[in-house]
Amino acid sequence: MAKYEKKVKGTYQSVLSAVDEAIKNIGAHGLELIDESECKYDDVIVLTRVYERYYIRSGNYASLTLTMVEHNDEISIIAIGAGGGTNFLNLNLGAEDDIIKKFQKNLERYDTFNHD
Repeated sequence: MAKYEKKVKGTYQSVLSAVDEAIKNIGAHGLELIDESECKYDDVIVLTRVYERYYIRSGNYASLTLTMVEHNDEISIIAIGAGGGTNFLNLNLGAEDDIIKKFQKNLERYDTFNHD
């Protein structure tokens, strides 16, 4: 399992747009959005999304669970990668680390929000 956490300042929509672009640009085929949930409580927004990618040749998959929490233009971004396989030992060959590293690299390219 791999994890990336970052706190940023900015509007919810600008940060979400940067996150969407960062995820879209992970690998040649990107990640498939499996499901999402967004909850609003007074001045707090919580977004959770689950993405997945299946690797046909190796029979492995990797998933990325994204959580964004916005409060007063401060946004926490949490991305957790997980993976598995269909082989005997259920090995994923590091796919979750790779997805988190690519997400982090892609996200840090966008200057649509101010970093803490």
